[in-house]
Amino acid sequence: MQHKQPLVSWKVFGLDIVFNLSSIMMLIITAVIVFVVAIICTRNLQKRPTGKQNFIEWVFDFVRGIISSNMSWSKGGQFHFLAVTLILFIFVSNMLGLPFSVVTGHTLWWKSPTADATVTLTLSTLIILLTHYYGIKMRGTKSYFGNYTKPIFLLPINVFEEFTSTLTLGLRLYGNIYAGELLLTLLSGLVINHLAWGWIIGLPGLVVWQAFSIFIGSIQAYIFIMLSMVYMSHKVQSDH
Repeated sequence: MQHKQPLVSWKVFGLDIVFNLSSIMMLIITAVIVFVVAIICTRNLQKRPTGKQNFIEWVFDFVRGIISSNMSWSKGGQFHFLAVTLILFIFVSNMLGLPFSVVTGHTLWWKSPTADATVTLTLSTLIILLTHYYGIKMRGTKSYFGNYTKPIFLLPINVFEEFTSTLTLGLRLYGNIYAGELLLTLLSGLVINHLAWGWIIGLPGLVVWQAFSIFIGSIQAYIFIMLSMVYMSHKVQSDH
């Protein structure tokens, strides 16, 4: 079933800039959820963690392992909070559209924000820009850009690689989340629009695919952070 997107268009300097209100709303909801989880898990910190503090410390330790596997902690430690924020944000984003979707007048409002290619490509673009920023900051302009011209004939390939890295990082996340939610919509349609045989096929399929989508959403959050730290390590370490 095809649903319309709640789009609004603003004309700026003669150009039409289109905003998806659903994606903006879901991004705000994701940010609020991550913020609330962080506040709850870090209140009343103790030397011997229990309960919710165990969870947030596990997340920090897990992300630290990802960073340490790609670069020395002396360099990678400063990206710890960035990576933790990203993995929580992307994981929550991936999960929001799984329990249900909200459609009013054939317009889809509630969905995973990462099921929008604009959102995922924006995230990947920001990550790539950050890798360049920290690469120049930590290595110096001459040393950083020197890698692009050693040897000189590799310069076009190195520049093209930056575009492909941005696309693959964003589109991989988008494709997996969008495909999962699309199949959930089709299975829900079987249950709602058909009686006996729709329930027989659709309901078990929904249960199985929900569980699989949670797994896929978790894996995609991990892959996004892993690749982000790989790209970062290539930029901030001179031996790459």
